[in-house]
This record gives sequence, structure tokens and C-alpha cells, in this order.
Amino acid sequence: MTAARRSALPPTLPPRGLSRAEASAYLGVSAGLFDRMVLDGTMPGPKRIAGRLVWDRHEIDVAFTVLP
Repeated sequence: MTAARRSALPPTLPPRGLSRAEASAYLGVSAGLFDRMVLDGTMPGPKRIAGRLVWDRHEIDVAFTVLP
């Protein structure tokens, strides 16, 4: 998360959209494993916002809940 984004949000409000690095850290896995999980459909793909790839934290939560 960039310093500007950190200062724009209250500390108790996590961002809804996560970068690849943030999404993998949120799950507690490496970026490479996160990429493989996205490719195999275990984790959701990103949304494209103005050329950036952003993962929806809520979609990640749902996908994580259904993991065995």
C-alpha cells in the first residue's frame, strides 16, 4: 500500500482493492503461489481499474472460506 493511500484511510478501514503483492500478503502466501491460485481458479482474478490490476478483498475472503 502506498504512503498516500495509508494516510488517506483511517487505520481501522482496510482497503477494498488490493494489489497483487497486498493480496498475496493478505492470504499469507507468496506472490508466485497467489498467481498459481488465480490461474487455477482457486482465487479470483483481478479487476482492471485505469490500467491497474486490483483484487477485491471481499472476493478473496469468499474464495478463502471455501478452501478445503
